Amino acid sequence: MRSAAIGVSVHSGWGAVVALTADQGVEEVLDRRRLIIIDPKARGAAQPYHHVEELEIRAAERHLTRCAAESTRLAVDELTRVSTELRDRGFMLVASVILLSSARPLPDLEEVLGSHALIHTAEGEFFRQAFRRALERLEIPVTGIRAHDLDDCAVKAFGNAAPDVHKRINAMGQSLGAPWTKDEKTAALAAVIVLAGTHPKDHAAHTPGT
Repeated sequence: MRSAAIGVSVHSGWGAVVALTADQGVEEVLDRRRLIIIDPKARGAAQPYHHVEELEIRAAERHLTRCAAESTRLAVDELTRVSTELRDRGFMLVASVILLSSARPLPDLEEVLGSHALIHTAEGEFFRQAFRRALERLEIPVTGIRAHDLDDCAVKAFGNAAPDVHKRINAMGQSLGAPWTKDEKTAALAAVIVLAGTHPKDHAAHTPGT
């Protein structure tokens, strides 16, 4: 089987996922899709921290725990489908990467709920963690790259060839068809970086930091 990797750019309740493979400097997008990991009809699922902002702390914790379990379950289901379809085509997912924010580690829940800015940050981290748990359960190696570190990671992985990798990824929309969004481009770049790290003989060895 040929090796493949997936990149995930996460939003509230969903993630833009791009799966790709690469061989001798030629990247190929194998799949791209929007994975929804909430029940849109479930009250407070899309913005769980906003939903519990005014609740008593224990009630807030219960709601967040329920939402986390459901989002993780849905992420496992969706990613299993992606992995199975790729395997049927002769590709094995050997790596995955989640794009991270540049925010500082979150304080305790009570402090988070006292700050509207922290609530937004917490919700982004909430859904990133759901994807991370799902990938770990599927035993797909997962790492994280901060979005603003992508360019530096590309240079460490590909050296002087990094600008060419950028150009090829940006141009993929011409063959894939519109829209080829910023989310998809960054997820694809992150995926090709971690895929390069699985082939140390062919590329400069580099494992992006989590």
